[in-house]
Amino acid sequence: MRNIDAAVKAMARRIAEILEPCSPSVYLYGSLTLGDFRPGWSDIDILVLTGESISEVQAKRLVGLRREMTEEEPDNSYYRCFEGGMLTLNTLLNGASDRVVYWGTGGERITDRYDFDAFCRCELLDNGILLYGSDVRDRITYPGFDELKKNVRHHYETIRKYAQKTGRSLYSFGWLLDISRCIYTLRTGKIIAKTAAGEWALREGLCPCEDSLARAVEVRKAPQKNLCGGDSLELAETLCADIQRYADVMDYELSRAL
Repeated sequence: MRNIDAAVKAMARRIAEILEPCSPSVYLYGSLTLGDFRPGWSDIDILVLTGESISEVQAKRLVGLRREMTEEEPDNSYYRCFEGGMLTLNTLLNGASDRVVYWGTGGERITDRYDFDAFCRCELLDNGILLYGSDVRDRITYPGFDELKKNVRHHYETIRKYAQKTGRSLYSFGWLLDISRCIYTLRTGKIIAKTAAGEWALREGLCPCEDSLARAVEVRKAPQKNLCGGDSLELAETLCADIQRYADVMDYELSRAL
């Protein structure tokens, strides 16, 4: 994991250099801090909060930073894995409209708002690591159960809408892990890593398609191995019915969550 450690340190340093006049606080959160980062599947999640507004010049430099660092160090593939938002603390706390830089799977853009949901806030507050600047997390309110439940409801609606069909992608297995994670949150009020959530759901006997969930955990643990061999991609194409059956369990858990 030497390359990933180097990439995290270098990226935090470059972001801080660009945003230095804005008093940035650079955080790492998500799967990497939960001990669940899987090369070939996971992203490197960051959040950058500033005391002052990000200028147009700074935003344009940040938009191209992932690509720039990948070109500078082509042997380190982790720079393209970074995802997250860069915005003022006021925008995060109050929803104020201001310049925001967003890095996502589909690319980079400059916008004026950023959706940092309750799950992400829990991960940041419970397990986030401050990479640079002053720690401002004491200004961020920990989500209550009603807000977490609202996020779970949103995940449920997304699954019902978009998981009606699955393709030859390892990410198709992710729906089963997401459902496991949401049910864990409904039962405990806490956030858990995706792999651990799948293992927990198997122990609890929650999934009506246990073999598919077990394969999802296996794929999550070794995505590159499953991408290169075996029948995982063929199985991924057939998962939609099992995902919807498991979503029925999620719906039941939502109905009984207090």
